[in-house]
Amino acid sequence: MLKVTIDEQTLEVEAGSTVLQAAQRLGIDVPTFCYLKRLPPLASCRMCLVEIEGVRRLQPSCATAATDGMVVRTNTPLIEETRSSMLDMLLANHPLDCPICDKGGECELQDMVMAYGPRESQFRDDKRVFHSEDIRLSPVIIMNVNRCIQCQRCVRMCEEVVGAVALGTVEKGMDTAVTGFEGSLASCDQCGNCVEVCPVGALMSFPYRYKARPWDLVETDTVCPHCGTGCQLTVGTRKGEFMRVRSKWDEGVNHETLCVRGRFGLDFVASRDRIKQPMIRQDGALVPVSWDEAGDYLRRRLLAVESKDAGGLASPRLPNEVLYQFQKLMRTVFRTNNIDCSSRWAAPFDTLGPLLGTFYSRTPLDDVIGNDCVLVVGGNITEENPVTEYLLRDGARRRQTGLLMLSARPSRLDADARVVVRVPPGGEAASLAAVVAGLVAAAGQALPGAAFADIGRPAAGAGSDGPDRLAAALKEGRSVTVLVSVDLLRSPEARATLQQLNNLLHVLRLLGKGPAMQFLFDRANQMGAWDMGVLPAALPGLRAVADDVARATLARNWGAEIPSEPGADLDAMLDLCVGGRMGALYIVGTDPLVAYPDRNFVTRALGAADLLIVQDAFLTDTAGMAEVVLPAAGYGEESGTFTNNEGRIQNVRKFREPVFEARGNLAIVDFVAALRNQALRPSTQAEIFDEIARLVPAYQGLTQDGLGADGAFTKAVPTLSAGMLPAPPPVPTAADRLMLITGDCLFHNGYLSERSDMLNTVANDPYVAMSAQDTAELGLSDGDQVIVRSGQGELTAQLKVDRQFPKGLVFVPENYRALRLNSLLRRGEYPCAVEVQKAHATLEVDRPGRIWRGV
Repeated sequence: MLKVTIDEQTLEVEAGSTVLQAAQRLGIDVPTFCYLKRLPPLASCRMCLVEIEGVRRLQPSCATAATDGMVVRTNTPLIEETRSSMLDMLLANHPLDCPICDKGGECELQDMVMAYGPRESQFRDDKRVFHSEDIRLSPVIIMNVNRCIQCQRCVRMCEEVVGAVALGTVEKGMDTAVTGFEGSLASCDQCGNCVEVCPVGALMSFPYRYKARPWDLVETDTVCPHCGTGCQLTVGTRKGEFMRVRSKWDEGVNHETLCVRGRFGLDFVASRDRIKQPMIRQDGALVPVSWDEAGDYLRRRLLAVESKDAGGLASPRLPNEVLYQFQKLMRTVFRTNNIDCSSRWAAPFDTLGPLLGTFYSRTPLDDVIGNDCVLVVGGNITEENPVTEYLLRDGARRRQTGLLMLSARPSRLDADARVVVRVPPGGEAASLAAVVAGLVAAAGQALPGAAFADIGRPAAGAGSDGPDRLAAALKEGRSVTVLVSVDLLRSPEARATLQQLNNLLHVLRLLGKGPAMQFLFDRANQMGAWDMGVLPAALPGLRAVADDVARATLARNWGAEIPSEPGADLDAMLDLCVGGRMGALYIVGTDPLVAYPDRNFVTRALGAADLLIVQDAFLTDTAGMAEVVLPAAGYGEESGTFTNNEGRIQNVRKFREPVFEARGNLAIVDFVAALRNQALRPSTQAEIFDEIARLVPAYQGLTQDGLGADGAFTKAVPTLSAGMLPAPPPVPTAADRLMLITGDCLFHNGYLSERSDMLNTVANDPYVAMSAQDTAELGLSDGDQVIVRSGQGELTAQLKVDRQFPKGLVFVPENYRALRLNSLLRRGEYPCAVEVQKAHATLEVDRPGRIWRGV
């Protein structure tokens, strides 16, 4: 430790600390413009100059390392004069248009001039003017370059944190101007982080422009509803109307950054597609009724189907308290374990449970990224979890974390990775098995209880490394983190993949690597949904339904017995519907008709259920098939908690009132229970949180008041591992056809985001992504309208040629309802074989998926 004295105050700091960091620890205010905590120092604005004893000139505190015995002064007459001169130079060309500037009231330049600036300018020349009018760089970002103070925050944030490199500078000195390529940001992520870090009104949010002033806003700190990263954000409303989103450096996992969905995609709360009042089906059509009428009708219908099975499906975007109460309703009132929380894949609890209990690290992402190696398995982190990608890029560039990638789809993070292994969809299990075998062989030891079969090495994709390089990198690492995309659960090989992940983590532990593991969920509360027991084979706390002790504990507290047999997941529930055995199917906040990977089958199944109840904020396709529709509060209209990928539980706060006749989700669950002449206790959000903290082991001891601005971490509850390493699966053979895969895209996440006017403005049109090699062979060009056809159906969309995309794959985002992508898919089959051809043309095919010339 080093001793430093600043303004006659002495403290000890670690080697490598800067003078600015030391001053901040002492609570001494040193002004800055170009400095940002998450970026390397630039020292261009010269506002943070300080005097250091024994040094002739003033030094920038942001870029000066503290040394032992250093004596620093931050408020001498020379420093004050220098700061005032610097501000005078900035004001010499800065337009004094504060009354109409959106930054008015929260402008750092205003604050600096008030605190340190001159009372009269020494400059009398005309101000420099770049443009007489503001430039709209994109649908969401507008620029007044005349206000720019050349701090470079926006350029560096875009390049070094986001990785988009969409902003740059032209000219030099006082003539430096920030701009996008050819004056446009058409190719950027539209995340708005440049707007967030701009200290003045040079870069502004177009949707918020001229709508309000900071002092007009009521601000509510809450959590983003889009993906599982769990970013903290602050929502501003004016007279109850949504205005904007901003973020704060000192709160949450995201450290001020947000992605486009979090910053500009919350206007879905004001969507015109809201369900206004309860509806029941009469003569084949949904008819609006009162809550009392809906209750009377539903009571009769529930009684009529009581002898048959019941089932429930709830969205992993709902708060923990709603999910907990919903599974309690299904288990105690409907007397069934037929419960699920995903409409896109099944979670095999027999392999998932031990993996979560043994290796899941409920710790800050910053900490696990700080490990020597980080292996990202599956998915496309750039588009599924953008802010997590920012943090990983920071780890790779600043902390020298070794990034290792194993996936079917490329991501922008590949450019920062040490090893990239490209595998066919479903081939992750075999590749992981090869990595495990490579680790064992390299370590020169046999693992206790290992059961390996001889396997060949899976061939790496073109332009990628092989599993042997991955094994070597993991062996060299001192500590290892494994981040797993939940997208892997789409594959029929999901169970085998989870088994091999368990093998890998087990081997890494035996090798002393101290492995940490977290999922990369693409839904805001998927971790919470699992923890709350919205699973057919797991109770709250991820304890097996067959666990007599766990079941008895809950039954004693709930005052009702719980069925002892595991229930049906969504796939099996739909089979019950088709077989005529499903009485009441209760769906809350999710749309399986659009998301389930076989539209024809789910349409048939939902139509065959005796009673389909849909509780939702929006009139979804599934709601359109329901017999009873119950209007629910949406995001921002009720309070609760989310549990993110890290296992961090955070407050989701209400910032507007439910619209029309919508009721809170908890109130509706109570309403349905009362129709069965039962009551759920407790029933308020705060009381349910307390019950969760008492009965769910990972949440024990938590209090809502104790969550604070950063939330609180749930606890890992170890479970016994099987110890045996299952034999690896066979290496998949390369398909001789084009194979269709799907997933999230950057601008949309599920179907909630499609109700955002701003995201629809910036998002790409529905598209089909393919490799340059495949498109060249098919005679297709970027921008062509193409038909993608499977044995189940077809769709038409614009072709997007991706030079990083692997040969043989076709990617279509799952986020566009109009495409009806799931009409091409068949349950239990993923990826899906397809043919691709140019729209409005007849093409000859020499074998399936290999279209070679136009006629």
